[in-house]
Amino acid sequence: MESYRAWLQQRLHAMAQQTAVGREAYLYFLKNVALYPYSPEQLLAMGRQEWERSVAFEQMERHRNRKIHELKMFASLDDQIKRTGEMEAEIRHFLVEQGILSVPDDFPHYTIRPIPAYVADLGGFAEFDDFTGPLRLDQNCVRWAPPPSDTLGYFAKANARDPRPDILHEGVPGHYMQLWLGWRNEDTIRRHYYDSGANEGLAFYVEEMMLQAGLFEDSPHSREIIYNFMRLRALRVEVDVKLALGEFTIDQAAGYLARMVPMDAGTARSEAAMFATTPGQAISYQTGKIQIMKFLADARLHAGNKFDMKAFYDFLWRNGNVPIELQRWEWFSEVRSQ
Repeated sequence: MESYRAWLQQRLHAMAQQTAVGREAYLYFLKNVALYPYSPEQLLAMGRQEWERSVAFEQMERHRNRKIHELKMFASLDDQIKRTGEMEAEIRHFLVEQGILSVPDDFPHYTIRPIPAYVADLGGFAEFDDFTGPLRLDQNCVRWAPPPSDTLGYFAKANARDPRPDILHEGVPGHYMQLWLGWRNEDTIRRHYYDSGANEGLAFYVEEMMLQAGLFEDSPHSREIIYNFMRLRALRVEVDVKLALGEFTIDQAAGYLARMVPMDAGTARSEAAMFATTPGQAISYQTGKIQIMKFLADARLHAGNKFDMKAFYDFLWRNGNVPIELQRWEWFSEVRSQ
């Protein structure tokens, strides 16, 4: 890593300043790689509609909760680690008791730990997660967390008040659980294939799914966090598209996120830089979620009152490494053959 940093520093002055991939390449990615049935203009309209919806819902929730004390920050990281473990167990129990999703008995746990020095040095360039892997299915997932503080960035500050939105997205039943189940898929290829649209779309979908299921009835202000996360994911669509088409510079994208979410400047800059280097990744949260919602709605319409939501979700999680469009084709092909 140190050698790579030196290599970058030596060549930085000669590197191209243009980060936009252009409309033609972006369209090719959308159609032939991501398998999305959307144009850039449709993505922008979808993102704007979702941003407006999330802003409205967040404001309604804030008004509803105006007389309720704000969430308190954990007194220490030890307190946060302890409560995160308890909340992770509560979420697993909630999923099973409510008949939402199967949770295998041998499924390990999503945990948080203090940030080691060698990980801290990567700040701003990576997610602080170890999701284990196909050869480490018996190991707990680890997310490294900083001590609670008012100076923390956007996501870390939310976690220091209520870890559950993060547990849902990153751990259970989000990324870690979906990947763990995918790595045990009976199809060997599907254990190793990865699709951001399905993966990030599912993790984002989980947040609102669990809100609607009643997980946050005990903590009204936590519902505000979910809606604000929705604002960010909707704005990521606009930032991704405009960066790819050359309508935003990284600085313009960072400023836009900081103002419209709103979020701290450091997190906004990190997000903008990441999206500029990975065109199409930032749209995957919203596009994947929308595809899942359409998939569920169509499956429910087809099955009528016989629709089994738990069976549907078990299928979705087991195959969550592959595009939603392929999952739709398989689901309805199987239904038609019965």
